[in-house]
Parts: sequence; structure tokens; C-alpha cells
Amino acid sequence: MRKSWRAGMPFVALSLSLMVTGCGIGGEKTGNELDPPKVNYVKEGKSLDKNGQKAAAENGVKRQLYLFDSNNMVVPQVMALPKNDASAKQVLQYLVKDGPVSNMLPNGFQAVLPADTEVMGVSIKDGTAVANFSKEFKDYRAEDESKILQAITFTLTQFKDVKNVKIQIEGKNQNAMPVNNTPIHSGVSRADGINLEMGSTADVTNSELVTLYFLAQTNDQTYYVPVTRRIADTGSDRVTATIQQLIEGPSERSGLLSDFQGDVSLLSTPVVKDGVVTLNFNKAVLGNKEEHMITDAVLNSIVLSLTDIKGVKQVAIQVDGKSKVMNEKGKQLTAPVSRPESVNTGEF
Repeated sequence: MRKSWRAGMPFVALSLSLMVTGCGIGGEKTGNELDPPKVNYVKEGKSLDKNGQKAAAENGVKRQLYLFDSNNMVVPQVMALPKNDASAKQVLQYLVKDGPVSNMLPNGFQAVLPADTEVMGVSIKDGTAVANFSKEFKDYRAEDESKILQAITFTLTQFKDVKNVKIQIEGKNQNAMPVNNTPIHSGVSRADGINLEMGSTADVTNSELVTLYFLAQTNDQTYYVPVTRRIADTGSDRVTATIQQLIEGPSERSGLLSDFQGDVSLLSTPVVKDGVVTLNFNKAVLGNKEEHMITDAVLNSIVLSLTDIKGVKQVAIQVDGKSKVMNEKGKQLTAPVSRPESVNTGEF
């Protein structure tokens, strides 16, 4: 039985908000490669909040760090770091256990790099960041290796000039990670996925990857976790496939949660036009049918997951062909919903 909250149940301290805006620009996705999860870049000295205001000098610069949660999933958390000209090197230093991040960690979270690891430098050229670590970097469990590489990659690719990541140890290039030989070769990118699941298909040749956002909860925080799942080849209808996977929910082993009910379905094929995808659901998508209300958790999971697809900038929700859908605040979703500027923004 999949782990889920009941529809309409209040959520505790959700740390993600969605902006409601007008239409964006884009086109419909074709092809079977995984679309790299969206990166919301931030300029030096700017905060990641939705108003784009300058972070106060005493708060430093807000950066997105990918950490391990209590389920050993790689999860983004936004933290204020001291201003530093070597930003790429700095964010990796804040991934080291027992390092400067120690007093900033949310409950249940931990840094991903072995204690005493020295970040010897990060060089960036032609879109590739080369992260050079000391020999202590090798001191991790084999089962953590791929997720450590994911955490490094996703943390570094928040910077606009970084598309791929390579690893050095004591200045020597690594074609694979040092403990379990996870391939690196010419570099790892967001297109390689995060928190990878095999899904229901073992046929790698006739399959594709989709990134889904489910929920996790600690005692005092509810947050979103990206999961990249391998599914059967869908052709060009990546949107429908993603919605079907959200309805299916997280794997039982993941410890993740969903607010989707099993009888949710799309009543028509999604249409993508000018960057806006329009979804027409049955009433089961509603958390409160009388008030025509969709829960924040369902709406957020849909928007985060679909805007990871190339060409999708915003999401318009319909129920039984009608657009009169309310959010939990009682506000009608009169315009398409955009991806938030940051995910899991916390106050630490």
C-alpha cells in the first residue's frame, strides 16, 4: 500500500510557494532523453526569494545545497552562506560533514562529503566544472557513491556557467568515482538524474527517464524530493507519462509521500502551447470537491514535475473541462501556475 496523506488534510509548514503568473514562451517536447531538472540561477548578492530582493549583508548569499535527508535521499535546501568570491568552491565546502554547514542543518539532514575532505579548488571552463578534492574524499560507503556524485553535480549546476561536473582527487582526473566506479568520463550533468529509480521497466533501450517531485516529512518540516524514475518509452507524450507516475506515487521503499488519490485521471490528452500545458482532470484530483479545491501538495508536485520538461513553463489546471479551480487559500487559479524560484526554502 503506498504511503500517502488523505486529500484535504492540512499540511505542516510547507516550505515551498508557487507563483501565479501569465503565459511563458516555449514549445512541446519531442524525443526521449531526460530533460535536465530546471535550475533557478541567482546572481551574487541576490536572495532566492520570490521577490528577488537583495539579501541583507548580515545574511550573506542564499545558495541551494543538496544534502542527505533521513531517508538517504538527495534533497535541495536553500541556506544563507557568507559572501565569497569563490562561490563554486564555497558551496562544496558546505557539503562536507563536520564542516561549516554543521550548525545550519535542518533536523534530519546531513552533509554528503566525508569529514576532513578538503575542497582544493573548482575550475570552470566551457560549461564544465572540475572539482578537486583531497584524498579524504574517498572515505565514503559504496552505496552512497552515486548520490554523492548527484549532490555535487546538482549543487554546482545552480551556477549559470556550469552544465557538467568532473572530479579530481589530489589534482588527478577521475574517469569514475573512486569506491564503486560510478562512471564520470566527460562529465556528469542534471540530465543524468537524481535519486534514481528503475521504476516498472528493466528495458533500458526502450525506456526514458522522468523526474518527479514527491513529499517527505520530518517532525517539523515538510519538503519536496526530486526522484528520477525509468519508465517505458512514451514517445512524445512526456506530460501524460509524468502525471501517470505522480498518480502511481512513490515507491514503498522510499519513505516518500503523496497526496494523489489512486482514482485521479486525465480526461483528455494534455496540450502544450506557448510554454503552457493545460491539464484536464477528473474530480478525484480535488482535495475538497464541494469547494472545488486542489491541495497545495498535489498542485506543487504537478508544477515542479512538469516544468522539468523542456518547453513547459507553466501549468493550467482544469477539472471536468472547467477552469474554476481553487487553491488551499481559497484563491481561484485564474492564470497558469509557474515554477517557484526556489524549492525547499527554509529559515535556518
